[in-house]
Amino acid sequence: MVTSLEPMDTTADRVPPAVPTTPAHIDAALVRRLIAGQFPRWVTLPVRPVAHGGWDNRTFHLGDAMTVRLPSAAGYAAQVAKEQRWLPLLAPRLPLPVPRPLARGLPAEGYPFEWSVYQWIEGQQARAERIADLREFARALAGFLSALRAVDATGGPVAGPHSFWRGGPLATYDGETRAAIATLGDRIPGERVTRIWELALSSEWSKPPVWFHGDVASGNLLVRDGRLAAVIDFGTCGVGDPACDLAVAWTLLDGASRAVFRAALAVDAASWCRGRGWVLWKALITFDDPDPGRRADARRTLDAVLSEYPASG
Repeated sequence: MVTSLEPMDTTADRVPPAVPTTPAHIDAALVRRLIAGQFPRWVTLPVRPVAHGGWDNRTFHLGDAMTVRLPSAAGYAAQVAKEQRWLPLLAPRLPLPVPRPLARGLPAEGYPFEWSVYQWIEGQQARAERIADLREFARALAGFLSALRAVDATGGPVAGPHSFWRGGPLATYDGETRAAIATLGDRIPGERVTRIWELALSSEWSKPPVWFHGDVASGNLLVRDGRLAAVIDFGTCGVGDPACDLAVAWTLLDGASRAVFRAALAVDAASWCRGRGWVLWKALITFDDPDPGRRADARRTLDAVLSEYPASG
């Protein structure tokens, strides 16, 4: 990870101009204009797209030590202020690096949302072939999530549109899930999938709210030298039910490392079922995704869920 740069610029004293509500085309040229207009001290630094820039945001390198992240749609815009406020408070309490906000930009140049400059964290997206020991990776990830849950949740952002209701009741997506099961018909074992879904719906989080990341996925977990090195993209984080953070057990981990992950986090049966429900919902609604990679991921995930049920929980 690169060394510290300078205190965060919040731009709190600037008034945003009137702008349209639809994003301009997000490219390196737009980023250069935004930087030139709001952070001229960085105007000489090169701007280039990050190889894997994410879904919710478009991400660009700013020099060698920073990144610029711009929400790709209105539904993601509220995540900027949330990350700017909470990441500096969470970071000192976590065992692995997380993004460090350096500056907060305002709408301009036809771009209608706030945006962020972050410190760059070196690493590769977590994939099974890049991980030296998947069980050790699972323990490290469980340790990170345990530390996140232990942070005081007082005043934290409760589940809502900013988190796409992660951290809230799984029943939020009941209609969408059942519609997907009906649409997919005999291409999936509908009766079995429905039983898994209804088991997931049979409980709710009854303890005090805790911090959750909201999108613990391979693209948001960085590895170096085969080990978990950082956790990024807290756009869907909040406080509530942390079961949504268990989805990684079926999207990245295998049977043995999944068991290690569950044991290290001391996940009770009901929470495990809700975590399985979160990943099942996502797999079903992306089963026929136009993107072949997302479609393949969905089908692998569904296979992982089906291979486990009803052996656990």
